[in-house]
Amino acid sequence: MTQVITVPGYDQADVERYAVEPASELKRTGGERTPFQRDRARVLHSLALRRLAGKTQVVTPGESDFPRTRLTHSLEVAQIGRELAGSLGADPDLVEAACLAHDLGHPPFGHTGEAALNEVTGAIGGFEGNAQNLRILTRLEAKVVRADGRSAGLNPTRGLLDAATKYPWTRRPGNTKFGAYSDDLPVFSWLRIGAPPDPVKCFEAQIMDWSDDVAYSVHDLEDAIYAGHVDPRILLVEGERAALFERSRGYAPDAEPAELAAALDRLQTLEWWPADYDRSFAAQARLKGAASELIGRFCLAVVRATRSEFGPGPHTRYNAHLVVPRPIRLENAVLKAVAARYVMETEHALALRTQQAALIRELVALLAARPEQLEPPFQAWWSEASDDGARLRVVVDQIASLTDSSARRLHRRLVGSAA
Repeated sequence: MTQVITVPGYDQADVERYAVEPASELKRTGGERTPFQRDRARVLHSLALRRLAGKTQVVTPGESDFPRTRLTHSLEVAQIGRELAGSLGADPDLVEAACLAHDLGHPPFGHTGEAALNEVTGAIGGFEGNAQNLRILTRLEAKVVRADGRSAGLNPTRGLLDAATKYPWTRRPGNTKFGAYSDDLPVFSWLRIGAPPDPVKCFEAQIMDWSDDVAYSVHDLEDAIYAGHVDPRILLVEGERAALFERSRGYAPDAEPAELAAALDRLQTLEWWPADYDRSFAAQARLKGAASELIGRFCLAVVRATRSEFGPGPHTRYNAHLVVPRPIRLENAVLKAVAARYVMETEHALALRTQQAALIRELVALLAARPEQLEPPFQAWWSEASDDGARLRVVVDQIASLTDSSARRLHRRLVGSAA
């Protein structure tokens, strides 16, 4: 039997896989790959990751020559997460893999598609992008097939599945955020073996989550300024500031307007803050430099605070938690609100999202009525489904896998053939 390779700071349970498979025979310079390096490679080469190139981040793919898609966002999150992991003693390959995987479950049209699918699946447990992540990693992505013929998805280690679980609980009344559907409870229970009884995220998942917050708050601000959606000078106008702070409460509900104002003021007084933008080459360079400075500010503060409370590390799994200082958290919330107010919630954006949600709902009805139009793997799963609820879940799995453009094409084809 090939000896299982472990990783410093992690035990045998962390590198176990849900479905038993032989250890890798591939060699790399200096020895065989670690289980977490194999996890990273599996996510990086997956179809689900490549499809993120065609899924909405903030601006719909194709609407701009300077888009950030779910794929470019995931790559940026992974770079931030890997460096944070290295600074705190967590395994960089594990954290990078979790960051690459964190958005795999997002359907076409981003959160708009997510809300539409959740609406049509209310009776069978709803839809949540993070719960869909688990489904992709453990059954929908074609990589490992069990001896009995069932899919094991990418069959990641317990460490990766836990690190990619942003919401480590099942669906709760009044809470639309959760990490597993009821029919994925066996693998969800398995991945949480060894976790505390309280539903807390492991340390690596906390790094992934903060890296996600940093990436989209900073890069969405950069995109909004670059594309002309936001003139930085508007953030000095009193009425606009008040509206922005009100929107920021959605990301920091425990913050008072005065605290949020102080957070924005701190950022605006920094020498590298992009106070204006005229689209010149020099302005573009300053804007890119400001993005780098913001990422460094948000990451270094967290590294220092975590080390101050828990020591130099290494920090892994459940022996520490990530410490985000409140001032930094509020600065991050204000930046998120800028993109929300000036890009995602404009009149044009809201009208487009209404159309996108309608298309997703119609697509569910069209495919449910014509299952022969499902792709071959989903057709097989439809045939094996035990009841109407399970068949609806198969339809939703198919739609969630689509890109924005393929969802539109399939909708046009089904509507046209039904006419």
